Amino acid sequence: MPIELLPALLLQILVVGYTPGPANLFAFTMSIQHPWKQCVKMWAGLLVGFSMMVLTVGFLCTVLGEALHENVIYLKYVGAAYLVWLAIQMFRDKKGKDGKDRNCTFLSGMIIAMTNAKIILFDFTVYSTFVLPYSNRFVDCLPVAALLLLAGPGANMVWMLAGSFLRRFFEKYSRTVEIVSGVALILCALYIALS
Repeated sequence: MPIELLPALLLQILVVGYTPGPANLFAFTMSIQHPWKQCVKMWAGLLVGFSMMVLTVGFLCTVLGEALHENVIYLKYVGAAYLVWLAIQMFRDKKGKDGKDRNCTFLSGMIIAMTNAKIILFDFTVYSTFVLPYSNRFVDCLPVAALLLLAGPGANMVWMLAGSFLRRFFEKYSRTVEIVSGVALILCALYIALS
């Protein structure tokens, strides 16, 4: 990955990783409802599940990169379209809380991370945009995979630590945060599509 793309990658990590999503809301809710020791076990499950998925997606992307050769550059448009779709979802006025009670365990954290479509699609987007156009070697995915830990478990930890403070903030300014995040995603999509 060329170093000049690092700011775009970090912005995507910030916007996609730290905005409300299944794993972030799960970590947030569990941190409000359960003791810290139990939440740390659940977070460890999120970390393990996310790490397994980020490596699996990286491997699949390199296989896909070898199969597509020079046509892999067109996958960036799929990634850009996904970011626009995410932005549109943020612009919609909707609530993310389903009210369901979940267990705060290592296994539940791992399952949430491994089935989190937001992050799986984000991983595909990142690899197809920032790695595959320049290399189809799995080893070249590993530095990006390490940065993606900021988007998954790093964000989950932030949501877990912030707990009630973030709840009040998002209740008060939720629409503003959604609009700013949506605009940032559209800017990322434009940058990717035009680069």
